[in-house]
Amino acid sequence: MKKSRSLCLWTISATLALGTAQAQVEVGDEPAVSPPPPAPPATSVPAVTPGPAQPPAQPPAQPPAQPPAQPPAEATSAQPAKPEELVLATTDGLDLHAWHYPAKVAKDESPKATVILLHDLEGAHRSVEPLAIALQAAGCDVVAPDLRGHGASTTRAGDDVDLRLLKKTDFELMAAARGGQIRDQSAIRGDVETVRNWMKRKAEDGVLDMNRLFVVGSGFGAAIAAAWTAEDANWPAGTRGDQGRQVRGLVLISPAWTTRGFSISGPLANEAVRAHVPVMVIAGRSDRDAAKVFDQLKRNRPTSWFQQRADRTTDKAAKLDDPAKASLFFFEFDSTRTADALASDRALSPAAVIGKFFGMALARPKR
Repeated sequence: MKKSRSLCLWTISATLALGTAQAQVEVGDEPAVSPPPPAPPATSVPAVTPGPAQPPAQPPAQPPAQPPAQPPAEATSAQPAKPEELVLATTDGLDLHAWHYPAKVAKDESPKATVILLHDLEGAHRSVEPLAIALQAAGCDVVAPDLRGHGASTTRAGDDVDLRLLKKTDFELMAAARGGQIRDQSAIRGDVETVRNWMKRKAEDGVLDMNRLFVVGSGFGAAIAAAWTAEDANWPAGTRGDQGRQVRGLVLISPAWTTRGFSISGPLANEAVRAHVPVMVIAGRSDRDAAKVFDQLKRNRPTSWFQQRADRTTDKAAKLDDPAKASLFFFEFDSTRTADALASDRALSPAAVIGKFFGMALARPKR
């Protein structure tokens, strides 16, 4: 394979300047003094004639107390907004808890992307929150749910949902979006579809941008992300235009091949996921499942893939002149971390790689 230049990382820095406050102190008049003793002519001063008694000397005037120096407004606004907790209802009665991290952008700027972020099995939104905050700070709107049976999403129609008892059908329901001809009124709206519907309503109010929608999944959540992307692509056009094919890109962090009978192999066979939606696979060293996912996708994109290994060597499709024009990427970190631990590693900064991918995916024509 040809060697190619390394995939650039999109780095983001912010510099805060704090102002300083200085106070000048004025000293009061000196009290009258007795005549000094005679001094040598070179340094003599005129004698002072004694006068009426002078009042006791007053201490030097003190300046008024100064309030502590305040940081400029931009120092406060530099901190991303706190997430908003949402409680949404799926069609099977699950109380789905999710957190919206509003994009940190200037008033005259638009968010760079709208992101659904899915955690690993036995994780929660907290286990991927460092990634959510990093993407938020980079200008992305992020919604991270606690998938059913995880975190706060453990109540369905008044009954408890036990993570230990979840099986394949429960996992399928997390990604389900089907039933009927009108998507917003579909008979089955699972966890991710419920988040998408909330986002769509916010987009109609001008708060979010569904034309920049990305799905990021970690570990088992990567399989759910791929499955829901396939569901999204399956929706037919309606009288008002496309109802599906809204996903502009898919990020799979340490994707799990099979979990309790639920496999990513089915979604990878979907036409949209297999050949059309831009995909980035992120993993640590020697991640067999991630390599297997990448290899399967690569067979269907023989002219449009790019790879950077942990040792920073690169490969690319033989006919790919510009790596930025690839539709499939595999980025390997020099780390043994996987899934949520890898996604949340601030030192590795996966958000920088993901942000760069968002930009390249958005530069491609929408299907």
